[in-house]
Amino acid sequence: MDAALERLVNALELERLEDNLFRGAISDTHLPRVYGGKVLGEAIKAAQSTVEARAVHSIHAYFLREALSARPVIYEVDRSRDGGSFSARRVTAVQNGRPIFTLEASFHKSEDGIEYQGAMPAVPPPGELARVTFDQLNLEGASPKVQRIASIAAPFEFRPIDAYFGDTAPGTPPLRRVWLRTVDRLPDDTDLHRAILAYLSDYGLITTLLMPQGVRPTDENIFLASLDHAMWFHRPFRMDDWLLYVCEGVSSAGARGLARGSFYDAAGRLVVSVAQEGLVRVGAR
Repeated sequence: MDAALERLVNALELERLEDNLFRGAISDTHLPRVYGGKVLGEAIKAAQSTVEARAVHSIHAYFLREALSARPVIYEVDRSRDGGSFSARRVTAVQNGRPIFTLEASFHKSEDGIEYQGAMPAVPPPGELARVTFDQLNLEGASPKVQRIASIAAPFEFRPIDAYFGDTAPGTPPLRRVWLRTVDRLPDDTDLHRAILAYLSDYGLITTLLMPQGVRPTDENIFLASLDHAMWFHRPFRMDDWLLYVCEGVSSAGARGLARGSFYDAAGRLVVSVAQEGLVRVGAR
């Protein structure tokens, strides 16, 4: 397996301390703050580890405090309910004795039902687009923001349709469409694929709200932070196959912004929907 992807897989590993208690792995210690998508992916894995024969179908999470990269995060799972068709779990992530993150997750047994979705946007296939990757980037001397962006992106291959991290002219619509997949094959572990998609879903979503302003997320006077995150898992998928991620800014006001995203597979099936509110602060942290 590719080295960057293997590091990501290992970073999402959990140590089971007790039936409902898990410890996350320490990784990316060259950066002071843990990437929120890592906490999100680990929390989903912790909750899923307490459920049998049911897959997660929705999550609602709040980011309460920054997590420090030099210490592990502890995940405590509350088995809220196990019903005939659904299970509910609440996860509290703790570091230094304080909650840093909470997650509510619902799990559903496999059932047949009616099928509907809106059409996938008409976009060029990935084979017609230029590849953007950070896996060979030399990060020595780069700013912490650039190091963070590059280290998160390294396990993935991106084929952007719209501007990704380059300059955008003021007035550009807050829309970013990109084909993506992991740079190498993954094990046939559906829980791992969901955790990695959750990890990546926090990447570049809120930054669409900067596009109409013509500013970059790496600008030093911009501070962004995830406040909450919701996901709905509609259909099976693989992270090592092409997925189209459509990110759209909805609103920005009062130093907060709302964005939504949709993941489609190469056959045009909507597999996951995402919504996120984040802090969008200019000039001060």
